[in-house]
Amino acid sequence: MPGCGSALFAHGDKDVSKLGENDLNTGEQFQLSDEAAERYERCPARYILGPWAPLLVNAACPTAGERVLDVACGTGVVARIAAERVGPSGRVIGVDLNPGMIRVARSLPAPIGAPIEWLERSALDLRLEDASFDVVLCQQGLQFFPDKALALREMRRVLDHGGRLALSVWKGVGAYHHAVGDALARFISAESAVRFCASRQVPTEEDLRRLATQAGFADVEVRLHEINIHLPRLDEFTLNHLAGTPVADGLAGATPEAREKLAASVMKQLQRYADGDGVTYPEEARVLTARVL
Repeated sequence: MPGCGSALFAHGDKDVSKLGENDLNTGEQFQLSDEAAERYERCPARYILGPWAPLLVNAACPTAGERVLDVACGTGVVARIAAERVGPSGRVIGVDLNPGMIRVARSLPAPIGAPIEWLERSALDLRLEDASFDVVLCQQGLQFFPDKALALREMRRVLDHGGRLALSVWKGVGAYHHAVGDALARFISAESAVRFCASRQVPTEEDLRRLATQAGFADVEVRLHEINIHLPRLDEFTLNHLAGTPVADGLAGATPEAREKLAASVMKQLQRYADGDGVTYPEEARVLTARVL
């Protein structure tokens, strides 16, 4: 069965499993309209990324009064948890290159805790002062940065002495993304499958360690974590999820029959994970932690 990491995913004459960041153009893969960003908040941010957010924040262990930066913050799920942890005496800034994400983040209710400032910024040029944060967080953003080394140097630059970094990337494709990628390739287009799978084109554990060390971080550790992800009714969730991703236009241009076949294919492939009216499946991610001495 083809999937995001399978040679059966063809993009022109290329094997998708061998595509690099230049082929995927990952730096521009996650630009969303305001409507798509709202769907992103309701679907992947809530159900796929949300369960991982406390784990990432815990890895950096922010405490009362600290200054926290959330890089590639999306609609703010990590930043909001961090704001609760550091409390009213702390400070939290969320940055994202996508204006739609930032607008949605600003529109959501503020958490109890530190005020959050939302800024439209590139991870490659944060335009924030040197040594101005105690903690930098980045959930599933590194794989989208066209220059990962530069992004990590920027994170290092804005951290104060003793500051901590915690970032996460996926480990492998995962059952749900494999099923959706396969269905996109079959019923929508290979291009849509490639764009959807961009988030799973991630650095290896060895590359993560090397990049962080070369950026000037110390005490670099990478740990593998697994949690169970529960998704509601897949016939509805899958299409709503895709409408909140960069493949939204391709999906909108497909026939109703193609969309129905896509959703049915995903449901069939994930049948073994059925749990009530949805599915529960295991997902793995690597979390890197490091420190500035």
